[in-house]
Amino acid sequence: MAKVYEGLREFLQTLEEEGQLVRVKDEVMPEPDIGAAGRAAANMKGNAPAILFEKIKGYKGKVVTNVHGSWANHALMMGMQKDATTKEQFFELNRRWDKYPVEPEVVAREDAPCKENVVDENINLFEILPLYRINDQDGGFFISKASVVSGEPDDPENLDKMNVGTYRIQVKDVDRIGIQALAMHDIAVQLEQAERKNEKLRVAIALGNDPIITFMASTPIAHDQSEYKFAGALRDGVPVKLVKADKAEHLYVPASAEVILEGYIEPRVRECEGPFGEFPGSYSGARNQCVVKIDHITHRTDPIFENLYLGIPWTEIDYLMALNTSVPLYKQIKEGFPELVALNAMYMHGHVAIISTKCRYGGYGKGIAFRLLSTPHGMPYTKVVIVVDEYVDPFNLEQVMWAIASRVKPDKDVAIIPNCPGMPLDPSSNPAGMHTKMIIDATTPVAPEPNPRSVELLEPPVGTEKWEEILRDLMK
Repeated sequence: MAKVYEGLREFLQTLEEEGQLVRVKDEVMPEPDIGAAGRAAANMKGNAPAILFEKIKGYKGKVVTNVHGSWANHALMMGMQKDATTKEQFFELNRRWDKYPVEPEVVAREDAPCKENVVDENINLFEILPLYRINDQDGGFFISKASVVSGEPDDPENLDKMNVGTYRIQVKDVDRIGIQALAMHDIAVQLEQAERKNEKLRVAIALGNDPIITFMASTPIAHDQSEYKFAGALRDGVPVKLVKADKAEHLYVPASAEVILEGYIEPRVRECEGPFGEFPGSYSGARNQCVVKIDHITHRTDPIFENLYLGIPWTEIDYLMALNTSVPLYKQIKEGFPELVALNAMYMHGHVAIISTKCRYGGYGKGIAFRLLSTPHGMPYTKVVIVVDEYVDPFNLEQVMWAIASRVKPDKDVAIIPNCPGMPLDPSSNPAGMHTKMIIDATTPVAPEPNPRSVELLEPPVGTEKWEEILRDLMK
């Protein structure tokens, strides 16, 4: 059974024991120090640590960033050895995925650390959270790593339709926040149901969670699949512990969260939100977005504010959204295409995806690419699909580039499909939300597709694996 964590604090302890957390004990300025440190961690080669700031000028709380910001941290999140390769982590996630569903455990309110302190009057987010701009031209203070819990207004008792999602949040006032709910997100479906009746949509926003819950909140799954039940599966079968929200009994929140903000989306109200430095590495601009009124807060004693830095990839958000984008797409495509070997959709939340597959018949590479582009996530997000043979590791970009260089005949193997759905935050989408897709078929042609030049691949010399072990031992 893999090691699991009941909350953020337990995970930070493990990161520190493994040399994957650093403490900044000197007082820092909230701006630009915290954002600059997040960018600096992203620039580090190898396994960048989480950074815990113990003193922030003007605030009384602590801030931690870059918690998911390296493959070592990602592996430790799953209870694996910190030197586990990306490909090993992919297939371990794939194995655990099949344990879904694992029913969560609901605990009593008095047993939930997130309920230790209650704020019902004179709510002031600035007294609870050390807020700051992540990038210089952000339109305000943003919360970038929240798990937003919302229910289905037309089916409130259906816990499988209770959504846990990560949406960017801009602090508008001491008790009001803006939240981005794009049309392709589950919360947008729920919001439409509530606004059709001109009703408030209750939400509970959990900050500082068990790292697997945060991971699942940013994972694209089906509308009627439970993030909490998946979190239990990814914890290798260990249920997550939840507690009822105080203001909305149909909502459940992580029992060990650092902070819970409860409130409601004001129906049919939109206010300017942004700009914000987004995951494509550019500012998103400003748009009218919905608004949440916060009317109740609970939090642990001395809460830790967890936030992440976003910038030109790779940054923490790219590690957070890498494999949890790849594995669901792999699962969906594998059902109809058993020849699929692996799928790498780690780049900008799947904007570029690499498929490794054995081709059953001519044109198979393009066909499997079309399947990816028709998935709920791939349709709006993915714009470039690269398909390679089964012996090419899609997580090894040197091999992928070799496949493109040695297999692609551009006039035959590159397909351009105009006027498709796109991701509005992608700066190359024009108009925002529309895009052109590209498929690069770097597979070896099979019949009846003509292959005018057959080639024989080089095989590794006999004894290569033995010498790999010898060299590893000599390096220790």
